[in-house]
Amino acid sequence: MTLREQPARGLECTPEPQRPSRRRPTPPRWEPGASFYRALVFAVGLHADQARKNTSHDPYLAHILTVASLVVEDGGSEIEAIAALLHDAAEDRGGKARLDQIRSDFGDQVASIVEGCSDSLAERKEEKGDWCARKKAYIERLRTEEPAVRRVSLADKLHNARCTVTDLEAGRTLGDVFNAGPDNQRWYYAALLQCFEDAATKSRHLPEFRRLVARITDTQAPAALDAGTPTRR
Repeated sequence: MTLREQPARGLECTPEPQRPSRRRPTPPRWEPGASFYRALVFAVGLHADQARKNTSHDPYLAHILTVASLVVEDGGSEIEAIAALLHDAAEDRGGKARLDQIRSDFGDQVASIVEGCSDSLAERKEEKGDWCARKKAYIERLRTEEPAVRRVSLADKLHNARCTVTDLEAGRTLGDVFNAGPDNQRWYYAALLQCFEDAATKSRHLPEFRRLVARITDTQAPAALDAGTPTRR
């Protein structure tokens, strides 16, 4: 008997009882409007030529779509879902000018969340400044941001952490091809988790993020890793 032919041990499929059909399906919490569709097309176009930094170089659109899905599953509104689609638009694709465009096209609320999720609005990479200083400033600001900003930020960091752990389990080295080395990657994830917990962030995704951060920080971590002290690069 092959593995596929083996029955599930201790399990059996039995006939389901007849249940009365509902007259109407349960409606969703919200239905996407014109702004959501415009944001989706806009975001895919902005990131069309970008690849993720994972081993398979997935199209970047996988990230923005996943972050938007995580926000929706976390109870996010349509405004927050739109901001999730655009969360990297200003930081990676145009800086302050792009943020102004988002504000004009999608409104102040979306722009405010996108700005809150951005650690820099500099257009050129060399203008973004020191990695450690930028990340520390971002985390400190994140502590006092509105819940909507933390919801989108947590979804973003959760997907990144998932991909990081997937690569680790495939044998990749932590920090490989990123702008920060392994120790700084460990510090960053630990500091983010501490920030979300200190800010009493309410999210169904926080337990998963906590487990992923434990996995990341356990990879040949130094004996004393202070979440408040990154290594200068």
